Amino acid sequence: MTVLRFRVYWEDDDQTYRDIELLGNQTFLDFHKAIVLAYEFDGKHPASFYESNDKWAYGREINSEVLVNKKDAPALSMLKTPVSALVTNPDQKFIYVYDPTKKWTFMAELIGVNKEETHRRVYPFILRKEGIAPAQYGIKGVNPDKIMEIEEKYDLGADEMAEGFGDEGEEGTESESSEENIAEDTGGFD
Repeated sequence: MTVLRFRVYWEDDDQTYRDIELLGNQTFLDFHKAIVLAYEFDGKHPASFYESNDKWAYGREINSEVLVNKKDAPALSMLKTPVSALVTNPDQKFIYVYDPTKKWTFMAELIGVNKEETHRRVYPFILRKEGIAPAQYGIKGVNPDKIMEIEEKYDLGADEMAEGFGDEGEEGTESESSEENIAEDTGGFD
């Protein structure tokens, strides 16, 4: 079975992307679920793919809410349309929009085609993740108040910044003189 490899970029940051492999007979619904999983979204909202060209212009729509493909319908069904049916050139592009109210937009570009599937791999398969996925709701990860606490804890004062480095490892520092005092008090280290 033919394997299609797509690179799915987040529109706001092309350094954030996911490489996803699909079998040729898998549908746009399978592709949609893989993108939602790869970007850690909840999958509770409708989505659409749009055929595109090299200038990322919106073309024919493939929608998650359309259940049946009908002649002259405004959109195709994700459930009924195999991805390979709309791959017409070696660098095929699709625009993926998740949650029409928030308009999370991703650019999906075909970057490879393999004639053989990898043994024991379940498709669709997330092959690679680069960059931090955007947070679907609010801030992802560490609480911003915690970040401020950490910054304040390790923040150097103006005097320390002017000198550049501390005095660790320099001769005659307080730590060395303390060791000498201990040695004198105990009569040596014998």
